Amino acid sequence: MASEAVKKILAAEAEADKKSAQARARADEIVTEAEQRASIAAQKRLSDAKTEMSRLREENKRRLAEYTGKADEECAAELSKLEKTAAANSGRAVEAIIGRFFS
Repeated sequence: MASEAVKKILAAEAEADKKSAQARARADEIVTEAEQRASIAAQKRLSDAKTEMSRLREENKRRLAEYTGKADEECAAELSKLEKTAAANSGRAVEAIIGRFFS
């Protein structure tokens, strides 16, 4: 009887060890799967962020080109006005200089 009780206790301990090992293995699998999913999710977020960054960069380039074009047009118009004013004033300046020397 005592030997049967010992055998049952040993069998129960062996079964407990086996179940404990299986539980540890399953826990390790769960952790590994979670790490893989987290890594994939992080890579996706990084990819999405890079895509958004590229989109924003292209949008900013387009807006910069648009702004630069408008600024160039405004500068050319202002320069043209200044050139016309300078041309008109240079004629008067030449007349004034000639008038001083010959009057």
